[in-house]
Amino acid sequence: MRNEVLHGYLIHHRKYRERSHIVHLFTQEHGRVDGILRQTPPPQYQPISLQASGKSDLKNFTKLEIVNQPIFFFGDAFFSGFYLNEILLRLCPLEVEMPQTFLQYAETLSSLQKMAQQINPNEFLRQILRKFEHELIEELGYPLDFSVDASQADINPLQYYQFQLNAGFMPIVQASRASLSGQQILSMCNYEKGMDFNSEQLQLLSKLYRQMISSLLGDRPLKSRQLWIQNSQTKA
Repeated sequence: MRNEVLHGYLIHHRKYRERSHIVHLFTQEHGRVDGILRQTPPPQYQPISLQASGKSDLKNFTKLEIVNQPIFFFGDAFFSGFYLNEILLRLCPLEVEMPQTFLQYAETLSSLQKMAQQINPNEFLRQILRKFEHELIEELGYPLDFSVDASQADINPLQYYQFQLNAGFMPIVQASRASLSGQQILSMCNYEKGMDFNSEQLQLLSKLYRQMISSLLGDRPLKSRQLWIQNSQTKA
């Protein structure tokens, strides 16, 4: 890159030398981009623009501009924003454009600001997080066919399945806490992109996407999920 203007969001930063920070951005133009910023980093969840230059994986960032007013999240919205940024940082390859995920990320941040206005905020939150994960998983290269199992046989609504990341839905003899019902899997065959998920689809995707994301993350669990659980236990 040579003085290329990027538009996006800060997803993580850490101190680097006295007046510099290593920052990780999620950008419209190139997906995740890492670099050095020689000034105070901008707030998270805030649309920004800046110039990037350099041939290495670590760019030089200059001419930072914050586009809108500051955004602050509280409660579940705070932990959700932390979760979004953490999985982008952990799962997105460096400098690979992810246009649909970028759009969904911006839409999810906008939706998180409206949580307090919702009659059922928990249901609202499940919807917007599953929609984000749906786009992310597809652009990471794991689109799912909900009509067939790992051997390309039709999904049986009366059968239970175990999902394996590089194989698909594997039929199993006995149901367990991790298993998925064929009926729930088939419910996704009628899903139209952009629409809300119904209760059966949400039940499936909450379990399925958690399994997929955990497999992609490997042995290191999400800090945001651990903090969210601790906060929920404290409130209880």
